[in-house]
Amino acid sequence: MDPVTSGLEPTTPLEAFGNTTDAAGGDSKVYNLNVFYNPGDIAFMIVCTALVLLMIPGVGFFYSGLARRKSALSLLWLSVMSTAVVTFQWFFWGYSLAFSHKAGKYIGALDNFGLNNVLGAPSVGSPRIPDLLFCIYQGMFACITVALAVGAVAERGRILPCIIYMFIWTTIIYDPIACWTWNSSGWVFKLGGLDFAGGTPVHIASGCAALAYSYMLGKRRGHGTQELNYRPHNVTHIVIGTVFLWVGWFGFNAGSALSANLRAVMAAVVTNLAACVGGITWCLVDYRLERKWSTVGFCSGVIAGLVCITPGSGYVPAWAAVVFGVCGGVACNYATKLKYFLRCDDALDIFAVHGVGGLVGNILTAFFAADYIAHLDGYTVISGGWLNRHWIQIGYQIADSVAGGAYSFAGTCLILGCLDGLGKFMPIFRLRASEEEEMLGIDDVEIGEFAYDYVELTREVKFPDDEVDEGMSTHSLDRRPSAMGHEKNQSSIDSSNQLAEWAHRA
Repeated sequence: MDPVTSGLEPTTPLEAFGNTTDAAGGDSKVYNLNVFYNPGDIAFMIVCTALVLLMIPGVGFFYSGLARRKSALSLLWLSVMSTAVVTFQWFFWGYSLAFSHKAGKYIGALDNFGLNNVLGAPSVGSPRIPDLLFCIYQGMFACITVALAVGAVAERGRILPCIIYMFIWTTIIYDPIACWTWNSSGWVFKLGGLDFAGGTPVHIASGCAALAYSYMLGKRRGHGTQELNYRPHNVTHIVIGTVFLWVGWFGFNAGSALSANLRAVMAAVVTNLAACVGGITWCLVDYRLERKWSTVGFCSGVIAGLVCITPGSGYVPAWAAVVFGVCGGVACNYATKLKYFLRCDDALDIFAVHGVGGLVGNILTAFFAADYIAHLDGYTVISGGWLNRHWIQIGYQIADSVAGGAYSFAGTCLILGCLDGLGKFMPIFRLRASEEEEMLGIDDVEIGEFAYDYVELTREVKFPDDEVDEGMSTHSLDRRPSAMGHEKNQSSIDSSNQLAEWAHRA
């Protein structure tokens, strides 16, 4: 029977045609597969997919602005390259390993290898959208997770080993965590863990991976000395990155409802509210200490609020978003000090914002998850959290968080250890740039291009002092000299500033 000529209404259930035995959802030459789905849901999810993609250059701009000029372009490059590498991995076998219909408790099968039979059948995530749409949407989640994690290579990591790491990490770490969290066969899903949009698979996994990568690379040259006492080189880039992320996060959280419904609307509401409260909170905490209204602080707080609300965005009422924003802003702000306690050079505070923020969000979800919010989509039924007197939910959330974080950290150390071990015999696999390369900057050594023309021009300047420190001469625009001990570099800084002004006018 042909749905087109049968007079049946659109979005007729697939079961009505007996096609559920077809792995692809039916023969498109015989059936119009579109009638099984609501066009509004399809359009909504396509837009959300594009919004999540927008987040990836946002990560690049955010990281680039926080770093020094001589390595700014490399962080943008790695962010967009992660999209290319992970998208291919997702097509190759990533989607099948995470969301196979034949998945086990920990990882999927290879029945969808190369997107085989990924077409019009109802997806693992929701019967409201087809496999193919769910595949591209979740593929963007995999891409953004890797983009977040690779910021750990800032200013000292080599690019080729990082690209190899992207593919391996997505396969061994991300895909299993996504499977056990969101696939209906996964152990966390069956246990009753609540993670709407990626508290563990995206944020805790990327934060712990970044911490492990920072440990494996070691500290940057001059870490703990005045040489690395610099401010973010481009606050405008940080603001641009924050805006991209903020806008994209609507697709990230609201889209996780997997159809256009009231649950998606509530997710959008709490996402925006938590971001705003997080930004205000971080600013107030910083102002208490420095009496300055920091732009970087506000942007960091916005991201912290967004990270924190992610796991609970489809489960909690609107008023709870205020709690998520405050707790996320405070916890992530203070967590930036953890790197000193851990003796780790987490240059961009990825673990503090994403690892700690994801953990706080998962725990708060246990407190504020409400059964009536989850059911706003019309079909999801949960026991809820402490608001519904479901006390054991906190145990589920902690188990999920600890398992995901530990697996990501240990697995990342193992992957990078193997790559660096190979680097002893084949230098192309060596994780870290040499000291000379680090002083020159990753942009120059690995890419051969620069974020700013005058970074290259400053290398040709003959400074008055012949003994100017190499790191300062190639990067004199990146740090403000301290009141003592750097007087002799002042003339270099003045010359470089004049050249920068000339280059800008040119």
